[in-house]
Amino acid sequence: MRVVTECQTSSAGSPQTNEIEIVINGETRRVPDGLNVTALLGWLKIDPSRVAVELNRSIVRQPEWLSTAVPGGSSLEIVQFVGGG
Repeated sequence: MRVVTECQTSSAGSPQTNEIEIVINGETRRVPDGLNVTALLGWLKIDPSRVAVELNRSIVRQPEWLSTAVPGGSSLEIVQFVGGG
């Protein structure tokens, strides 16, 4: 008889990312914990040069994005500017 046991530390070699739940434009999303606004936009693959960000009902100016953490339970509105005529 062959017994296979799984080692609890088998994932010790790979980093495990904690996730948080936030609401983006009315949709609940799970994202990595520890992101600031700039990193969140990158994770979402959103061009930061063409958006405005509101975090928990307050506008976050672009110079503050790097220093503004996105904690679990946050609500964000991300508005993308579209050109045209």
